[in-house]
Amino acid sequence: MALKKAGFFRGPRMPFKKKEPEHKINERITASEVRLTGENVETGIYPLAKALELAEEQALDLVEISPNAVPPVCRIIDYSKFLYEQKKKQKEIKAKAKQTIIKDIRFGPNTDDHDFQFKLKHATAFLQAGEKVRAYVHFKGRAIVYKERGEILLLKFAQALEEFGKVELFPKLEGKRMFLTLGPKAAKK
Repeated sequence: MALKKAGFFRGPRMPFKKKEPEHKINERITASEVRLTGENVETGIYPLAKALELAEEQALDLVEISPNAVPPVCRIIDYSKFLYEQKKKQKEIKAKAKQTIIKDIRFGPNTDDHDFQFKLKHATAFLQAGEKVRAYVHFKGRAIVYKERGEILLLKFAQALEEFGKVELFPKLEGKRMFLTLGPKAAKK
């Protein structure tokens, strides 16, 4: 009871469940005939027993690569090495995928010229670094009456940045904010 109060008691433990392999290997393959590929093997259609025998002779595994094909495509390879290479490929693909970063720049409907130039300089740097810029005018209280000023300000902002970026979304009012989205111009080849 003292252990339970101290927070050491975690309840009954669940038995460790072994993860099912994502591919059918060796005896788990259910098809009667398979299309066989791999090194040191003549590509063709073989009965399952013959394919398993060929895999066993080379001390490798028979792995079902494409189960939906007719007949299913199997390859004679070392399964653990195959999984390792697949994980490596997935990691590579993930590393190459580019994350799009959106930088926000906020204005008021009465933003002064100096503040505008300051924010313009930051937006230029963001666009040159290949990031997207989302500029918005935030209207407080009754300032929503001046939504034309906000639109003019955002269009002036887009025009000043046309050398570095292109407008992806023109000024649009959503609630108390008016948004404008700019994307970097494609690098010249």
